Amino acid sequence: MATTGTFNGTNLLLKVEGTTVGHTTSCTLSISHDLPEATTKDSAGWVEVISGARSGEISFDGLVDYSDDANAIELVDYVIARTMVTCVFGTVASGDAIYTAEGYISSIEQTADMESPVSYSGSITLTGAIVKSTNA
Repeated sequence: MATTGTFNGTNLLLKVEGTTVGHTTSCTLSISHDLPEATTKDSAGWVEVISGARSGEISFDGLVDYSDDANAIELVDYVIARTMVTCVFGTVASGDAIYTAEGYISSIEQTADMESPVSYSGSITLTGAIVKSTNA
């Protein structure tokens, strides 16, 4: 059943290569639309724009647990190998919208502060189309 109303952010997940990225504390999908200016003398003093290129990025933060199927070390391996990954951003609820795209992990960082849990963060620069579909 599709999610309705305001829902808990814990339900929104990031999957990389079909596996949920483990122990995330946040994930963000950012989609941008370039709007080049097309103002002319015929614009009657109003700025006009045209539709340009669209792009996307996914960023994420979490706590490191090396036993996760998709953990910080595996994500670094994708960078080292220059591997394009398939990402899915959304919930697992049937009927909910999900976004699927391919991209490259553009950054991954692990932080180990004294007497604190080890954390990680990263971002994926998407390439090509972002496809919206519905969970079956």
